[in-house]
Amino acid sequence: MVVQGQKRSITRREFIGKGVKGVGLIGLGGAMGFAASRFLGGAGDKKTVSTAKASGYDLKELSAIDPALIKYREAGKIEIKSQYLYLRAIAVGPEDRIYLAADNSIQVFSRDADRLSELKLNGSPRCLTITDDGTIYVGMIDHVEIYDPRGTRRVNWDNPGQNAVFTSIAVSGNDVFVADAGNRMILRYDTSGKLLRRIGKRDESRNIPGFTVPSPYFDVAVSPDGLLRVANPGEHRVDAYTFDGDFEFAWGNPSMAIDGFCGCCNPANFAMLPDGRFVTCEKGLPRIKVYGADGSFESVVAGADSFTENRAACSSNGLSNCRKGGMDVAVDSNGRVLVMDPVERVVRIFERIKEA
Repeated sequence: MVVQGQKRSITRREFIGKGVKGVGLIGLGGAMGFAASRFLGGAGDKKTVSTAKASGYDLKELSAIDPALIKYREAGKIEIKSQYLYLRAIAVGPEDRIYLAADNSIQVFSRDADRLSELKLNGSPRCLTITDDGTIYVGMIDHVEIYDPRGTRRVNWDNPGQNAVFTSIAVSGNDVFVADAGNRMILRYDTSGKLLRRIGKRDESRNIPGFTVPSPYFDVAVSPDGLLRVANPGEHRVDAYTFDGDFEFAWGNPSMAIDGFCGCCNPANFAMLPDGRFVTCEKGLPRIKVYGADGSFESVVAGADSFTENRAACSSNGLSNCRKGGMDVAVDSNGRVLVMDPVERVVRIFERIKEA
């Protein structure tokens, strides 16, 4: 794990003998219980960490960001709150079309935010990704559905087993990777739907630290360097794995400072820029930030002041007890950052500020 003030990562060699620590929180203490039964509440909710207010922290003060760090401006938005109740995920496809998982459908918009079409589903999509040829991979809560570019369903894959909660999906060539938050692992499939490997189960003999997933936010992507990148939210970091499931390294640190991740479990979601940099989302204290390919903090896309309804939805329970406010993020071919806010039910479009 990156230690604040040091530019280094934990490698699989350094993991030997260290084990996996609990959900460490600077200033927030404790650990959130994991609700195995689909994150619908229960005993886990009674074990939440103390609120920032109770710990003596001022949420208004924490929300303040040095303007010099903000390198993006809002350039547009898609408002959908009058039409749909639940927004789950966002993805970008060919021609920078914007795909949005909303209620029991996938909504498609042009890069200019014009609504193009709707793909109706038989259930609620939880995640999605679009390949270069326009094929749509949709993760339902416990299985994957695949649609051709016209919206015709090709196939449904089988449920992989008990307690599956799919939260993210990524495609690279003939490999499909699905984040299963319910079982805290990444599932590697081939494009026919055959399950090839389960990645990330803690195994000290193989120097695999495992994932800490206290809430249904667990993201996966394939980096340009050919490694998987997986949000390990309870550990406040991003882990790197090979396709064969070997743990390589990680970056990130628990901190309420702008360069770290705070709350119970962040980053909630992330997206990758073509050059290997990261755009991350935090819930509780909503912040969108950019990190280098090596995990070094670079800049801020938008802070909590851009997501006032989202911040208010969690502030009454503190930073560490927010399960509903997790935003999702995607990037397009021009480097614009698209942020889906499920509380306000909008997609905000940010573009980098041109330097004088």
